[in-house]
Amino acid sequence: MLPGMSRVRIWLPLLLGLLAPHLGFAQNFQTKVRLLLESAQIGPGSTVYAAVDLNMPEGWHTYWANPSDSGETGQPTRIEWDLPSYIKAGDIEWPTPTKVLEETGAVLSYTGRATLLVPLQIASNAPSGPLSIKAKIRWLECQKACVPGNAQVSADLVIDPKAVSAAESAEFAEFRKRLPIPQAFPVSFRWLDAPTAKERRFVTTFRKAEGIWDFFPEPVANVSFSPTKGGQPAPDGQVSIEKSLEPSEGTNWPTRIPGIVVRVEGGKPLESYRVAGLFDGTTQTPESAVPTPAVEPPPLAKLLLFAFIGGLILNIMPCVLPVIALKILGFVRQSAERPGKIRNLGLAYATGVLASFGVLGGLVIAVKLAGKSAHQGLLFQNPIFLVVMTALMVLIALNLFGVFEVSVGGSAIDGASQLASREGLGGAFFNGVLATVLATPCTAPFLSLSIGFAVALDARSHPGLILLFFLTAGLGLAAPYLALCMQPRWLKLLPKPGTWMVRFKMIMGFPILATGAWLFSLAARHYGSDGLLWLGMFLVTISLAAWLFGEFVQRADRNKAVGAAIVAGVLAAAYFWMLESELEWRTPAVRSAAAAATSPKRGRSKIDWSPWSPALIAAAQAEGHPVFVDFTADWCNTCQANKRTSIEVAPVMAMLKTTGAATLLADYTLEDPAIAAELAKYHRPGVPLVLVYSKDPAKAPRVLPEVLTRGIVLEALEWAANPK
Repeated sequence: MLPGMSRVRIWLPLLLGLLAPHLGFAQNFQTKVRLLLESAQIGPGSTVYAAVDLNMPEGWHTYWANPSDSGETGQPTRIEWDLPSYIKAGDIEWPTPTKVLEETGAVLSYTGRATLLVPLQIASNAPSGPLSIKAKIRWLECQKACVPGNAQVSADLVIDPKAVSAAESAEFAEFRKRLPIPQAFPVSFRWLDAPTAKERRFVTTFRKAEGIWDFFPEPVANVSFSPTKGGQPAPDGQVSIEKSLEPSEGTNWPTRIPGIVVRVEGGKPLESYRVAGLFDGTTQTPESAVPTPAVEPPPLAKLLLFAFIGGLILNIMPCVLPVIALKILGFVRQSAERPGKIRNLGLAYATGVLASFGVLGGLVIAVKLAGKSAHQGLLFQNPIFLVVMTALMVLIALNLFGVFEVSVGGSAIDGASQLASREGLGGAFFNGVLATVLATPCTAPFLSLSIGFAVALDARSHPGLILLFFLTAGLGLAAPYLALCMQPRWLKLLPKPGTWMVRFKMIMGFPILATGAWLFSLAARHYGSDGLLWLGMFLVTISLAAWLFGEFVQRADRNKAVGAAIVAGVLAAAYFWMLESELEWRTPAVRSAAAAATSPKRGRSKIDWSPWSPALIAAAQAEGHPVFVDFTADWCNTCQANKRTSIEVAPVMAMLKTTGAATLLADYTLEDPAIAAELAKYHRPGVPLVLVYSKDPAKAPRVLPEVLTRGIVLEALEWAANPK
């Protein structure tokens, strides 16, 4: 092929394609284009997704957002919207492309079918009525030659204030499966050459156990990239992908290169993750491109011991205290039982705990296999779980208050005589499950290191080891009760059963009710202020149903069937009207931390916090300031205790002001992949995590223990302000 012919092959058809409309040539493009809307009817102030669907015959392809490394080959599809002023189109969400080697170099393209998603934001003052969503689509379709294509597309939409938010359609769910998912593990970007170089290499590093990996950078203005080097995991699981870039004359080096890291096989993508591409400013030689490995974890036996001790300590954490109160009541009832029965009850409780920890371990494995982040507070970021648990706590409290009675394992709690009877195997098992569920947002000394190690393990290679750590922690939680039941004579030290237990039972309803109030406050972050009203009304209605059940079914002498029908009707209204219709509890208004701006805010803080980001840390250190970062969540009781006793206290606030420290808050109440990645970087299974950065950027941050004291915090701030 003569020099320059490859460019002629591309640009000559392009020129003819551009001139075709003016010369009167007929245009018959290979790619067929449609415009689809996820919902045909939407309310003002909502967002509807549009999909530009490109279908190509065999042998033809179109291009990704960044068509090639060099920038000289290909052209991305463009959308020119024709929209009324009250509708704004967002950025294109591109599916993961395939990397293909051509004569002109590697290109990132689509074959067969490609669907580009675009969010359309409807203004809150949008007028009601039907309208047509229009757009002009321009693309480049290539086989042996390339032809520019264009098409006018449209779709009908109705804006209706009464429109109900539609669930995700099955078709759009399939489209979204082809999109890269948010970053679910730490990824580092570092320069390999000094800023004075004409062409500058950089390395993208992360840890993955298997596969060949690549980095597809998004387009950066006036910058061209080189082909990829590396991408296969080293024996320790470290993946290093090297590329280089060359800016046009007069263009500064970029501070970030967003893109996607992709696991490929035969050029085809198997999994992909969006990354921010932030550089940390460090220049390294190729030999030192891999970051310093993390400190080796303790031996496996020691970590398992930590898991057991951490589970043991969970018994005195605030999360589990309400259930401990119930167990004390159970022990008093059991003291009159036969030793064999007492042992069976202890084993039932331990079985409930271990079964629940096994389910948690299985959930962690499933979440990791799905490519998402797993951590201790996973359940408490789920709004459906919060609604169910809040309702359960209210019903347990009402049961303890005597509003209605529940028979568990064949024994009813309806008076001193029956309180003195056995607890029942079912009740013991349920107490074990309840203790585990309430313990999930808690961390304890020793537990974070061991569970953090387990959560960091590869779920494909070590599922049994992950389960072993969770079961060991569960054994620690169950151990005190199991030991007491194995030695029934120790129960003789407890007070004798009697009428005092009726009052004790009612008193224990209040900490359970307080737990329900706490869970209710967490649910508010997901459903907003309007949803909070309907959730409260739902709880009041099921409380009414519980009272009706106790009065007109359990304690009634006649017409019990009528009472039961009324109870069923009240419960049906509570669920279908309040939960499903008004609250829309399965599709909360706030789904992630990114949308948290519309949710109820946290309570007033004594410290002027800024939202956490690596860029803010780097900026503060560049100005000579230490940085204090608190990774926290509303559902983390240890975090709130640290805040009250060791962070937002006068000596610490004075030290923060004196040292000029930047204070950053990483709120993990709602799901946030960036925070999840940072927690994984420090081998934490969840919050709390407090990092103190020195004003010297060359020094690594100091990682504070899970349970803080003001002395620990003050000493760390002193070190950060005066590094040695």
